[in-house]
Amino acid sequence: MMSRPRLRLSPLRQLFQRPSQCRRRTLVAAPKAGSVLMERRADRELPSLKTSNRWLRTAPLFVFIMVTSTLAIFNYQNSNSSVVTSTMYALRTNEEARSMLGDEIYFANSLPWIWGSIDQVHGKIDIEFKVKGNKTTGTMKFRSERRKRMGFFETVEWSLQPDGGEKVSLIQGNDPFRNRTTASGGTAA
Repeated sequence: MMSRPRLRLSPLRQLFQRPSQCRRRTLVAAPKAGSVLMERRADRELPSLKTSNRWLRTAPLFVFIMVTSTLAIFNYQNSNSSVVTSTMYALRTNEEARSMLGDEIYFANSLPWIWGSIDQVHGKIDIEFKVKGNKTTGTMKFRSERRKRMGFFETVEWSLQPDGGEKVSLIQGNDPFRNRTTASGGTAA
């Protein structure tokens, strides 16, 4: 009868031996500065790390740039929304606003800052921004709400306050969506 080949257990025993009984691998020093490295051994000594606190100086700058960029992106989104462009168009065509500000009504700055929020999903719009015309500058405020889920937006406030002047309401009681019936038979809010 032939004997079966015997499993060699010596490599397995080495895995379960205590670390003091395991063979130690020799480590090769890292190359010196200025010397040419011709070959890298896998069991070489790792280079020493320089500990630096440079990131402590640059972290506040990074946070500042990220916050500024985020605010600028959100403001750009607001300034190009349909609500802002529509209110600017309505302001340009309003006779009372043109008599106060003058012709050629635009944003007061080349990079306008839109204060407030535009939340059309939840039915709340409350914005204000600086505008200018040929005569003077002022602040336009627009606030609109949608009380029912499928209802129309109701303009609560649309006013213009010239710099150093008195706030004037531009609605004049003729909100085009007020008291208008919807296709479903209900009244607009």
